[in-house]
Amino acid sequence: MMSAAADFDVLIVGAGISGIGMAAHMEMHCPDHRYGILEMRDNLGGTWDLFRYPGVRSDSDMHTLGFSFEPWTHEKSIADAPSIMEYLNRIVDERDIRRHIRYGHRVISTDFSEADARWTVVVETTDGERKRLTANFLYLGSGYYDYDEPYDAGFELGDFKGQVLHPQFWPDDLDYAGKKVVVIGSGATAVTIVPSMAGDAGHVTMLQRTPTWMFARPAKDRFANTLRKILPEKLAYRITRFKNIRMQDFTFKLARNKPEKVKNSLTKAAKEKLGTNYDETSFTPPYDPWDQRLCLIPDADLFEAMNSGKASVKTGRIARFVENGIELESGELLEADIIITATGLKMAVCGKIDVSVEGQLVDFSQVYYYKGCMFSNVPNLAVVFGYLNASWTLRADINSEYVCRVLNHMKATGRDIAVARLTPDDEAKLEEDDIFDFSSGYIQRSKHIMPKNAIAYPWRLNQEYVVDRKRMASDPVDDGLLVFAKAGTGTAVPSEQLEAAE
Repeated sequence: MMSAAADFDVLIVGAGISGIGMAAHMEMHCPDHRYGILEMRDNLGGTWDLFRYPGVRSDSDMHTLGFSFEPWTHEKSIADAPSIMEYLNRIVDERDIRRHIRYGHRVISTDFSEADARWTVVVETTDGERKRLTANFLYLGSGYYDYDEPYDAGFELGDFKGQVLHPQFWPDDLDYAGKKVVVIGSGATAVTIVPSMAGDAGHVTMLQRTPTWMFARPAKDRFANTLRKILPEKLAYRITRFKNIRMQDFTFKLARNKPEKVKNSLTKAAKEKLGTNYDETSFTPPYDPWDQRLCLIPDADLFEAMNSGKASVKTGRIARFVENGIELESGELLEADIIITATGLKMAVCGKIDVSVEGQLVDFSQVYYYKGCMFSNVPNLAVVFGYLNASWTLRADINSEYVCRVLNHMKATGRDIAVARLTPDDEAKLEEDDIFDFSSGYIQRSKHIMPKNAIAYPWRLNQEYVVDRKRMASDPVDDGLLVFAKAGTGTAVPSEQLEAAE
């Protein structure tokens, strides 16, 4: 690679799970490549440092949300944010990654020049300074949602006199002791906040327009904790990880193939936990399980909070906000001192970075995914968008390892550019598929900005980790679709998938 004149061989954007995972793979598999990490915030961790609401935790088990190369050794497999941050900090220190991170560096735009196989990256620092960095390859670990702006549900707060806040921007000094709290929403954030606040609040109500399928499981994985006592740590982790991956895959496929069976199982479990507090209206969604992501209830904490009388779930539509709470269309008044709008995230593509090639802005809604990792006709760029039906890190791991294979192939063959070439004629033969077969609101609202997805692999973002892992590891890098070239040899990207930069 033409790294002599570039600041970095590989520039990683984002110091969350995806970025740290890529850096660790670079250390293991590409030790002769120079890399850097740009993080727009003042700390690593991404989601796990940004969100500070009560009880913030994983909604996947940490034996799959953890990395393949770093065992998760905490007793709880459903972990809180501080435990996840501890895990990430240990990795960056033990693997000498921290010195590569530049905090307070927000990537604004980047442009690729084929003549010298280089990205020129425009960065804005915390103090407002603009500067340029160069890299041969970009790896975007910037997540899938807008860090600056949550989804605005468009509530007209009317005469409400209390405090209103969004979980994405939780105040450090919120005093909710003894107060009446209404949490609007029914997703993972809401079902985490409600039981966590119930202990100190006067009462917490979860107000949902549509119910969500929920399932309770212990926060501690007895199988994993037992294995660690009798087997070496890494072996115990590998076995637990394998078991949990297979269980995730089995459960998802069972829900898709036999939805009534899964519905009955989830309903039965909720009834057993709630007893007389079970309300069919509030726990029977109008869709099948895994048409949206299931909501995990660790140690049945939401159900326990409801049984204690400290929390409740209401299903209905908001008529108006009144001085002392929310009036529903049914006429019922939910009194509130504090309203929390846990109404979802706003998705973003590639960290909202303006990505261009030869000065032409890439319209990502017009390019196809390649192996869920790269994009058609966009050279030397990879990205992570985790699984919707499994843990995010599963994709981050296989993408990182695959990109390291690509980098090493480029170095071994003296090539500077890797681009998933898709000609207009070949694109015309592709049958487009729904990129996300999920009905969740945040997904449906954002489909128009997402890249294209073909039915046929490799031009797709697949949702089957077991298959993806095998293909990404064993299929040849030089597959005839991923084209390798030297700088300045005329690998210009077809203009049909670029839009003129404004």
